[in-house]
Amino acid sequence: MAEINESKIEEVLTRGVEEVIDKENLKKKLLSGKTLRIKLGIDPTSPSIHIGRAIPLLKLRDFQNLGHKVVLIIGDFTGIIGDTSDKDSERPMLDAKVIKENLKTYVKQAGKILDMRKCEVKYNSSWLKKLTFLEIANMASVFSVHEFTAREVIAKRISAGKRVSYLEMMYPLMQGYDSVAVKADVELGGTDQRFNLLAGRNIQKQYKQEPQDIMTNPLIEGTDGRKMSSSWGNTINLFDSTDEMFGKTMSIPDELIVKYFTLTTRVSLAEIEEIKKTPNPRDQKARLAFEIVKMYHGEKEALKAEEEFNKIFKSGGLPTDIPVFETTRANYPILDLLCDTRLAESKNDAKRVIEGNGVEFDNQKVTDWKKEVEVKDGMIIKFGKRKFVKIKLK
Repeated sequence: MAEINESKIEEVLTRGVEEVIDKENLKKKLLSGKTLRIKLGIDPTSPSIHIGRAIPLLKLRDFQNLGHKVVLIIGDFTGIIGDTSDKDSERPMLDAKVIKENLKTYVKQAGKILDMRKCEVKYNSSWLKKLTFLEIANMASVFSVHEFTAREVIAKRISAGKRVSYLEMMYPLMQGYDSVAVKADVELGGTDQRFNLLAGRNIQKQYKQEPQDIMTNPLIEGTDGRKMSSSWGNTINLFDSTDEMFGKTMSIPDELIVKYFTLTTRVSLAEIEEIKKTPNPRDQKARLAFEIVKMYHGEKEALKAEEEFNKIFKSGGLPTDIPVFETTRANYPILDLLCDTRLAESKNDAKRVIEGNGVEFDNQKVTDWKKEVEVKDGMIIKFGKRKFVKIKLK
């Protein structure tokens, strides 16, 4: 029996929610105390779950706290195929080995939010691999080509003369069948997933199941103001270090502060209204960064991260613990040095940050990416806003 608490149920149905289908039906079920099966699927297309993808995970936890059964589906099969619901071009199929590597820590990452002891974890390859062509054909008969091509993102690509593969039309069938396999009462997902979520309702009817209700959440922008995406590198990840998580949050555009509070934290809505009255956006953002780090690392670590951030960015100091890079070379091409110290992900990344005046050697900016650096023992390299390395000559 699930908890019947009208105020909590109302918040579950409204906080950070874009749309509920069928809202009245779902509300009635929640108020009945019936234990519902709440489904969320995540494709491991990258190794990290970021806080944008954690928005429906938090909603899943809200349902879990009310006593409902949550079902987390890790898309080890759908991840290979790839969903293009939010893409402006065709997504290539991923290698199964890449997916297997990516999903290694997904349960642990989800455990930062969910009580995994009370959660069903499923891998959709266990049923999707077994589907026969006849079963797929029966599901496909539920939909028309027009319904698929009328979707805004697909219509734009067709209008622009871009290729839309037949494989892309199969993805909603697979996600929809997931709902059949786990007998979902409710499915959660971003607004970009609306078509796929509705597909689940229709396919459940085909299998004589009661159609699931669906709940969509708004998508959130990343640290650069664009949609949060691992491919753009503008994410705040659940496994980021405390300092990195705090610093990234402090770099978001001011206009996103309230949205982040509402979608990515569980600070009460009443308290968010009070925070909005704080005149300085930097102070609002510092509170946000503290709350996000506290959620994933605990209050003690959040306090440390805040102190460390203030030490570097308010007082102009250096981090308490700076990684050390040992070398015997007295001279080093700058791009090689930045890559070997792992400050830069690639030479192109190093070049980009240098050209943006983001690299300093002992507090002196470097602007020429072609130069060779004279390496000194104890030299401090700063890369971007938050990365530091200390050189040790052997």
